Amino acid sequence: MMKIQISESAYNDLDGGYSFYESQREGLGNYFQESLFSDIDSLKIYAGIHSKHFGKYRLLSKRFPYAIYYTIKFDVIIISAVLDCRKNPAWISNKLK
Repeated sequence: MMKIQISESAYNDLDGGYSFYESQREGLGNYFQESLFSDIDSLKIYAGIHSKHFGKYRLLSKRFPYAIYYTIKFDVIIISAVLDCRKNPAWISNKLK
């Protein structure tokens, strides 16, 4: 079974998304986090099938316009970023370096 490791930067991305959606409507931030963690958990089964962007695998969230960027080292899935797809691609590229 693959293990999932989430970087501090990716946790910060999730917190930022939570804050944004919670400011839109109370409770939406929790739904955002539950949805993204569900997407992340699906990597235990589907890691490695996603296309690569900026040198990392990219899983698109099912419910929000966010992408989960990850790499695989041995039996560990390393989540490096959880980014808003509406951002400028140049910003995303710099964030992933």
